[in-house]
Amino acid sequence: MARLERISDIETPESAPRYELRLRRHGPVDAEYEIWQLPAPASPRLTSALRVAGLRGRNLELVEHRVLKNLSQAGIKPGRPVDAKKRGHALTEDLALMLGLLFRALAPMRSRDNMRAVAEGIEAMGREEAAYWLGMAMHRKHPRRVLSALRCLLTEPRR
Repeated sequence: MARLERISDIETPESAPRYELRLRRHGPVDAEYEIWQLPAPASPRLTSALRVAGLRGRNLELVEHRVLKNLSQAGIKPGRPVDAKKRGHALTEDLALMLGLLFRALAPMRSRDNMRAVAEGIEAMGREEAAYWLGMAMHRKHPRRVLSALRCLLTEPRR
């Protein structure tokens, strides 16, 4: 019988896309999280790092506990850098897709209830669905329309 391997023990092939979470501290309680796609054989069009999404301020504070929970499940513990202003952590493709879409969708939002609904909907998405929406948001001519449609689908209609 074949030995089953834990998912955390399986190494990612060199040809897979590479993503990085960059944590930047602007002050004692002011943090910024950014997702970057790094050049890899899977993405030959990239010659330098490409910013996928980022979140800072009030909107990050409202969902930071969700982000930290997902990061800790992936084995990433972004601590407080003592002497550095910026730190990078390698991310899996699935986590990068989910966080990138979450950051892009939540950035312009103001309603706490709608932000919660959108965050829950994005966390419940499968890998293919998150990849579809993030690809649409990154490569379409009008990405704000795509993100607006996603927010409409994930929030409750007003009565």
